[in-house]
Amino acid sequence: MKKVLSLVLLSFSFLCFSQSLQSPSKTIQLDFKIGESGMPTYNVSYKNQPVILQSNLGVLLKGTTDLASNFSIDSISNQSVNENWQPVLGEQSNINNHYNQIKVALTQSRTGRKLNIVFRAFDEGVAFRYEFPKQKDLNYFIISDESTEFNLSGNHKVFWLPGDFDSNEYEYNQTSFSNIDTKKINLDNGIGVKSISGQYTVQSPLMMKTASNLYLNIFEAAVVNYPVMHLEADTKNFKLKSQLVPNAIGDKAYLQTPCVSPWRTIMMSDDARDIVGSKMILNLNEPSKIDDTSWIKPMKYIGVWWEMHVGKSTWDYAGSQNAQNQKTQDLIPSGKHGANTANVKRYIDFAAQHGFDGVLVEGWNAGWEDWYGNWKEEVFDFTTPYPDFNLQEVNDYAKSKGVQMIMHNETSGSVGNYERHLDRAFELTQRYGYPSIKTGYVGKIIPRGEFHDGQSMVNHYNFVARRAADFKLMINSHESSRPTGYSRTYPNYIAAEAARGNEFNAWSNGNSPMHETILPFTRLLGGPMDYTPGIFEIKMNVYDKTKTAQVHTTLAKQLALYVTMYSPLQMAADLPENYEKYPDAFQFIKDVAVDWSQSKYLEAEPGYYLTVARKAKGSENWFLGAITDENQRKTDIKLDFLTPGQKYKAIVYQDSKTAHWQKNPISYEIKTLEVDSKSKIKLILAAGGGTAISFMPIK
Repeated sequence: MKKVLSLVLLSFSFLCFSQSLQSPSKTIQLDFKIGESGMPTYNVSYKNQPVILQSNLGVLLKGTTDLASNFSIDSISNQSVNENWQPVLGEQSNINNHYNQIKVALTQSRTGRKLNIVFRAFDEGVAFRYEFPKQKDLNYFIISDESTEFNLSGNHKVFWLPGDFDSNEYEYNQTSFSNIDTKKINLDNGIGVKSISGQYTVQSPLMMKTASNLYLNIFEAAVVNYPVMHLEADTKNFKLKSQLVPNAIGDKAYLQTPCVSPWRTIMMSDDARDIVGSKMILNLNEPSKIDDTSWIKPMKYIGVWWEMHVGKSTWDYAGSQNAQNQKTQDLIPSGKHGANTANVKRYIDFAAQHGFDGVLVEGWNAGWEDWYGNWKEEVFDFTTPYPDFNLQEVNDYAKSKGVQMIMHNETSGSVGNYERHLDRAFELTQRYGYPSIKTGYVGKIIPRGEFHDGQSMVNHYNFVARRAADFKLMINSHESSRPTGYSRTYPNYIAAEAARGNEFNAWSNGNSPMHETILPFTRLLGGPMDYTPGIFEIKMNVYDKTKTAQVHTTLAKQLALYVTMYSPLQMAADLPENYEKYPDAFQFIKDVAVDWSQSKYLEAEPGYYLTVARKAKGSENWFLGAITDENQRKTDIKLDFLTPGQKYKAIVYQDSKTAHWQKNPISYEIKTLEVDSKSKIKLILAAGGGTAISFMPIK
């Protein structure tokens, strides 16, 4: 590890000043400036090409002078860091953290208040954040917004989500920047639009591509004790401004010095692979605060889950609105409840037979008859099972089979209720030896008026992960705010959904074929995603002839997603009986790893295609996943990532010649080749299709 720190103390009798910061490779330059009004500004260039034009910086305070102008510089300190660290779980076993930094210490002339702005330049982008030092005149304060701007250099192609403070479960829109307009798109997120924040407001991360083929991404890192940042778009002048999510009375953040804001990040490269493979967001988070991480382990699991989405069974025990508000012991069973002891044992048997680590059970606890849309304070207690689910019997049976159970805690948005029951829920989980909990936050948040992306909810998600660590439990959150690298600090925060997942293909207009080619450039930059791939029965009319919904991929693409959509917690989401129909294809799901020592992004173009090769941790096996959008694709892949001199058996799971995501989605072929690092493989991906390959050394 190498760190260099130098401090330059400057005494300024004038306000106009500029300071430059370059990335280690000198391809990226950030220029900081104090203007004549004492306003902090910055601009960014890539290989001398303007990326961010002069943009304002600063913070707006409630009921007092804003920290956005009348500044002079007290000092500037410089720092260079080049270090390596090892994630507990990840896409690679070693991550390099290499950047140059300046910290600008400012004093506001009118008030004497202090503000530091810290800038870091990496080879894949820049980041900055605000630091609020301890000071007499600024102890406790309220942020009303930021004046942070990102002024773009042109009318870029943009991949965007509408600015909904309560949901990120939307399909991506691909338009020019000038055509961002939430009023012109379908805002169906499958569970009802809740809080669209503005006609021209979008969510971050925001992925873009310029006319000169430069890839650009605006995001944030280390969101702790702060609201999520959305982006207000000036579509005529190609400008973006930070928009912080408010609380119930309109305030954005309550802070006490000393404290910091999240990092605002701008990634850029002329190679899309640099964006999708970047670890900058993780690097901007604090190192792990868990000393003993031996209990944090990757998992591959199945679950009593998809059968509810396709209508084969239900989460609730009684299955009738007439059951609302009745005591659990008085409920009359509907006969369709999925989480019953016998059915769960069937899943346990399947997991044991095929080598899966765990079984998730949703709908095991009382309250599902009255959980959604009623905005009630107390629905679940997270410890009372339904009469047909025997916790002890299921647990003993799973242990006898060497299978671990995953507990599900759906809050129905009632966060106060969950926090009141949290320790009891964790104690129950710990008592039965469950290693992981899946949390859910469907519905409007209680306390009323709070948003999923507000400061209090961000604090809640992070608190649940921290408290779970005390019980040695891993957390997989659904319907939460999108991750910003906190899994580095608390690696037991093993995964999150926080985007439009595979489940939408079961009962809505689904996810377009390009959806999975965008997520690695956006949602997955902040942390692993529980996308729940592996659906083999593509068309939902198999379960109900009146249904028109379907998965918008081929079966082969569902296999490839295990490699392209990184998560150390991967679900084989389909029903056991559907995997039994296609045992040869199912073999790839059984073989593929979920924790990696190396990852190579071989091809990448957001909205179009992605090809990734990964080496399993503790093994010489490699796996490759290639996916495409609605267009067929042919490509030649060099296998130079394989160990030189070693022969491999390559098992290729590919679309057949007649495969098509809509017309013929389950048509696939499997072939076996002998290859080495000098070989090439020709991939032919069907429309909405993919290819998955396992490479196993020949001994």
